[in-house]
Amino acid sequence: MSTQGFEAVFLETHNWGKAARFFQALGFELEFETGHASGQLRNGNGPYVFIAEVPEDREPRLQLALRVEDAEAFRPDPAVEVVTAFEDTHFGTKEMTVRDPDGRLWSLQAPGKG
Repeated sequence: MSTQGFEAVFLETHNWGKAARFFQALGFELEFETGHASGQLRNGNGPYVFIAEVPEDREPRLQLALRVEDAEAFRPDPAVEVVTAFEDTHFGTKEMTVRDPDGRLWSLQAPGKG
């Protein structure tokens, strides 16, 4: 089993409101807001963007997530360095981290049980 393209973009920001308005101005619609300076937006059927505000003293990061249909059935090729195996997240999915040949970390996201 392989990945199925991009699932999400996780974006950190110093200003949730400005970042959300920026993406809305580009055609993204707010799917939900968490109530604690974060939320999820989507444009059509494409990957979602989850934006979370971080403190000013922390540099905002960007993380791309690839979609996996079934965490239990997924077996990465031996050429893929697994940093962390699939783990349950607090937002109802399972997430694995892998490292590419240049040292970048990638998130693989699968549906959680439920």
